[in-house]
Amino acid sequence: MRTKLAMGVFIGSEAVFFAFLIAAYIYYAAATVHGPNAANSLDPPRTLIFTVCLLASSGTLWFAERRLAAGSRNGFRVWLGATIVLGLAFILGQAMEYIGLTRKTVTPARNLFGATFFTLTGFHGFHVICGLISLSVLLGLALRGNFSAKAAAGTAAISMYWHFVDVVWIVIFSLVYLRVWV
Repeated sequence: MRTKLAMGVFIGSEAVFFAFLIAAYIYYAAATVHGPNAANSLDPPRTLIFTVCLLASSGTLWFAERRLAAGSRNGFRVWLGATIVLGLAFILGQAMEYIGLTRKTVTPARNLFGATFFTLTGFHGFHVICGLISLSVLLGLALRGNFSAKAAAGTAAISMYWHFVDVVWIVIFSLVYLRVWV
């Protein structure tokens, strides 16, 4: 219970930080931006593919937790592995997007769009990578057979974090790529 409470407090602090980053993005994106901006630089349909991977990873993690609760260690490992693969696909998509943007000279130093876009999506990507590391440690423990009741509590906490990261991406994708606030 303490593990989940601690994760809840951590997620709360991260939610506030993301709220400020999102507010900054919206504030500066509303200003007249000369040069690259979301409308002329981003590819929402392509990013949607990687978004689906990330959102699907929440589903696979849910299945992993259900398999663990049912005592199916092999099922847990398979679904946890699928979660990691889907998370990696998302990060690969973000890396490809960054490479493409920098080739078009869209960088953090270029203008306010670049600065706020790379800060917001980069911070989110950092959180995904941290989640992938945590999930990989869980998978390593599960593959070694070192999986106790404490590890199950850790799984629940990491799951909370992973679902939070997915929800944050839904907000970012909606505001940055779909520009629902415009």
